[in-house]
Amino acid sequence: MDASDPRIDAAVAPPPCESQVFNLFIYGSLRDVHVFQSVSGLGFTLSRSRVDEHRVFAEPAFLSGYRRVTPDNVYYYAVRNETSRIEGIVIHRLPAAAMKQIDWYEGKRYKRETVTVNTATGPVDCQAYLASVETMTRHFGDRFHVNLIHELWLRKRIEKFIRKHTRPGDRTADADLERRAERMLLATTERDLVISHYRSDAVSDYYLERELQRPRPSIRHLLDDAEARPYIENYLVLVVRQVLLNELDEQMQSHFRFEIERMLPSERYFKRSISLLAALLIINSSTANVRLIVEKCLATMPYEKYDLIDYVKYAIAAADSLFDPRVARAGLDRVASHLQGGLIPLGAEIELSNLGRAAVEPARSAFKVFDPVYNGFKYFADFCMDILTWKLGGYIDDHSGSTDMARRSGFLEFAPGRLSIAGELSRPATADPWVLNQLVHEITKFYDVRPHSLHLSFQMFKRQVGKQEVLPLSFVKCLLALGGGPEVRYGGRLWVSRMGNDEIKQYGYGEELVFARTSRRKWFLGSDEFAVRPPVQAIASVHQYKFVRLERRANYEPLILCLKGLQVACNPGDYVSAEQLRASSRLRKEYNELKAWADDPTPIASQTISRFLKIAKEGLMNERHRRPVHKLHYIEWALSAADIQLRMFNQRVTNPDAEPSP
Repeated sequence: MDASDPRIDAAVAPPPCESQVFNLFIYGSLRDVHVFQSVSGLGFTLSRSRVDEHRVFAEPAFLSGYRRVTPDNVYYYAVRNETSRIEGIVIHRLPAAAMKQIDWYEGKRYKRETVTVNTATGPVDCQAYLASVETMTRHFGDRFHVNLIHELWLRKRIEKFIRKHTRPGDRTADADLERRAERMLLATTERDLVISHYRSDAVSDYYLERELQRPRPSIRHLLDDAEARPYIENYLVLVVRQVLLNELDEQMQSHFRFEIERMLPSERYFKRSISLLAALLIINSSTANVRLIVEKCLATMPYEKYDLIDYVKYAIAAADSLFDPRVARAGLDRVASHLQGGLIPLGAEIELSNLGRAAVEPARSAFKVFDPVYNGFKYFADFCMDILTWKLGGYIDDHSGSTDMARRSGFLEFAPGRLSIAGELSRPATADPWVLNQLVHEITKFYDVRPHSLHLSFQMFKRQVGKQEVLPLSFVKCLLALGGGPEVRYGGRLWVSRMGNDEIKQYGYGEELVFARTSRRKWFLGSDEFAVRPPVQAIASVHQYKFVRLERRANYEPLILCLKGLQVACNPGDYVSAEQLRASSRLRKEYNELKAWADDPTPIASQTISRFLKIAKEGLMNERHRRPVHKLHYIEWALSAADIQLRMFNQRVTNPDAEPSP
């Protein structure tokens, strides 16, 4: 409960009689005891034993049938909403003199009414300062309750801050480019402010200024670093290309926001998956133009004379000339025509590295390998790539588990929808297997770094949690044949490289296979349009498969659909942890058989393939309460493609030198 302005006229409620006492429900800034005391002259305490002439008793309470909103991101208002409730404090036996001061403080946008709140000791009748829908609509418009409006208003405030602090008063095109560049280099700060806004309902001007008032990023410190200098131009190529992609995404969002929002299944999903895919399709089909832009930039702007902001400005200007609304519309239409929306939320983590499995320690030291292009991405954060790649969930993963963003060497990893590394805050990228497959391929194509591995995530139904079973050994073989990197090794024999190279094996408290793991993810940013508290699905259980080899030419759509079918039909759990192996002699035997098979594969029996595909189909046909979500011909195509891939695997096992044929 906050006043719209302390200087506004007194509340419309009649002045209280001096002998009266009141119970008062508060739900905004007055919950701060210091603010309450400065307004009313009294403090409050949650302990009855501490009540005296200067403090009154208070206790936590809930007001049902109302929702707290803050359309101006400054003050709170309680508006009637039958499905919501507000958490606050009820002040007991407040004197009339104090009530009179609060009446004046609350102002004319509130109306004091009698309500009933629920406390731990039972219902309490009390006063509360409420706002009518009519009043809120008159002052803030008919969508005052929608968080998106608040977010847009917050972004306007950020834009105003940048105009004020970047070449103030300068209206030239170069000044505008510099402001856009400044904003791009504050991208993660702006994202975090939006997240903070959704969590706390308000971002004050003081907090906003404090967060945005940061030193401009620079690469000048690298000029005196003899180890870093050989890589500066390579990283600047990354910077320019990434800014081009970011700006094309912004242009897509600006020109086609309505069309893009219609393609999203719901607010639970990452809002930029479609626009990023369309932007990637545009930039990956314009390789010659992009190459000319990058070459001209580096030729005319030697890094000894220019700083990071200048390269960002150059790329933003180039993106304006590269973007053609007609081409963008065609790309978006292509995406729309291929959509195969499903019910289960999906995600992907894409690992790239020029060093392959030796990207992280101890393998890097053991193999004595070296990345001559990016030095293992050691300077990723120096060039603000952790900020510039946030839309794709860019991150350097050294498999240490640390979230410190200091210099580190490891895999270049992307996970569209990942909003926070440290907080594991993420949203599903999509529910569409086609979109996910396209994102994987276009991201892999965009970055000039060798592909390494792919993790595929499937959100679990609530009924599945805690009831998972170990995946049958025969099904694990089928999945490894489909995506585990079957390769011809030295000597001409086929093997499953993801297992053979020990890439998905771990040795801690015993050996284990990191084939699949279940974890929990948070996607909820704050109160939505219908409830003050997070919805049930705010923290989701996700089953992630980590066995997949990332290849530029592979089609992962059939694999995604097979995994989704198994997810529904079999509800598979972790495979296989050290604890599972210690607890089951049968599982230990099967695991040893799997290792031997991966090292020297034999053909998979046709009966096993038929059973695998039958179970996958059963799951797909029951994705939505015993009904399929996807069209039947799409399901049949995916299973047929998986069948062909498995038979081709058998053919390669039998004769590695033979030309594969369906």
